[in-house]
Amino acid sequence: MTVKNALAGIAVRNLDASIGWYEKLLDRSPDARPMEGLAEWQFSTGGWMQIFQDHERAGFSSVTLAEDDLDALLKQLRRKGIEIGPTTTSKLVKTAIIKDPDGNQVVFAQGMDFDHRSTA
Repeated sequence: MTVKNALAGIAVRNLDASIGWYEKLLDRSPDARPMEGLAEWQFSTGGWMQIFQDHERAGFSSVTLAEDDLDALLKQLRRKGIEIGPTTTSKLVKTAIIKDPDGNQVVFAQGMDFDHRSTA
């Protein structure tokens, strides 16, 4: 098996409302709407994040997004009125947890050394 890429999926209750929230979070519209009930964002150094309408599984998803400057990102999110949850810092990684309106967990992580950096 040769895996070429990964897609992170997030189940939401109301796709249209969630698209608006994720547009605010990511500062851009979805890159693709490949089918009804699905929106996708592609990231510059690889990977995709999908949100899809699924009432039964909404609120139980978790995705981690790699970031180069977590402190600057958190300032931007606060200015947008996005509530920041728990944060952690270790020698290897800094993280911040955000919850979307359905309760899904969005973790932003910044590697603190060369081996744990977010970009190639």
